[in-house]
Amino acid sequence: MHKKLFIPGPVDVAEDVLQKMATPMIGHRTKEASKLQRDISEKLMKLFYTKNQIILSTTSGSGLMEAAIRCCTRRRAAVFAVGAFGKRWYEMAVANNVPVDLYGVNWGEATIPEQVDEVLSTGKYDLITVTHNETSTGIMNPISEIGKVVKRYPEVVFCVDAVSSAAGVKIEVDDWGIDICITSTQKALALPPGLAICTFSQKAYEAAREVKYRGFYLDLVRLYEYIQKKDYQYPSTPSLSHMFALNYQLDKIFEEGLENRFARHEEMAKYVRAWTKKYFELFPKEKYASNTLTNIKNTRGINIADLNKRLAMRGYMISNGYGKLKEQAFRIAHMGEITLPQIKELLVNIEDILGL
Repeated sequence: MHKKLFIPGPVDVAEDVLQKMATPMIGHRTKEASKLQRDISEKLMKLFYTKNQIILSTTSGSGLMEAAIRCCTRRRAAVFAVGAFGKRWYEMAVANNVPVDLYGVNWGEATIPEQVDEVLSTGKYDLITVTHNETSTGIMNPISEIGKVVKRYPEVVFCVDAVSSAAGVKIEVDDWGIDICITSTQKALALPPGLAICTFSQKAYEAAREVKYRGFYLDLVRLYEYIQKKDYQYPSTPSLSHMFALNYQLDKIFEEGLENRFARHEEMAKYVRAWTKKYFELFPKEKYASNTLTNIKNTRGINIADLNKRLAMRGYMISNGYGKLKEQAFRIAHMGEITLPQIKELLVNIEDILGL
């Protein structure tokens, strides 16, 4: 029996979108492939509210995260972490011999603009990374406000991990001054995992050109220049199957309407937060609670693994707490094509199982 996924990725994928993955192959050096990749890029520019170049990568989101910090740090990077995935960006920098400092907060708290300003005022950094939406804690950072701070430091490249928020939450890349905004397909875009996406500004490109050792497969300068010169071709063979599905899914997203889609995600988030406060407690500070995932503090001391087993028998799956929060919290994702009636159905089943 297929379990309906309420986990922070991979998410359920609509049958018609899955079928697009089975589209017969085309030559990846053909005009057809160029048109496919150009069409996707133009649609993604609208989704991200940007005029910057879109880069596609046959990796998970982590591939482009690593590329960003390795390719664009000239002197030193500052990584702002509000959970496990923010810290991963720091670990990537260390593994790539990139000078870096980590600025974390207690889990459940957000990165605030004042913290970013204090760090950047030292003049030590020419790149910062911020997680927009942290699935380990359920925090959504105030990226637009942070962007206002970063604009006061024009030499700083602003990198944002929007892996679990893009296509579920409005992200105005150009207005917010984001240089590299990264996402991947298996979250709010509601596609299978395997393709990563980023916006790439002229400023980020100029910065990367100053970096000598940028790697090879994920060299953002090489990718950017190749796209420009070769009419949206890529230097390595791309995942055409993902691209067929992404192109189709983006049309469906625009058919729903971006504002409608964002409103649907917000409505689901508010409903789950209200339910949480009735029976449990929110783990993150509510002011910064995510619109694509809710992290719920296990105040009742329930056996979360057992709850998930019993939910599985009914055809549902949620997530236990991540890392040190295992059994201390549980997470309900409400992203992608999930609807409010489906969320209500899940919560009724949780209430029934727990006797709430």
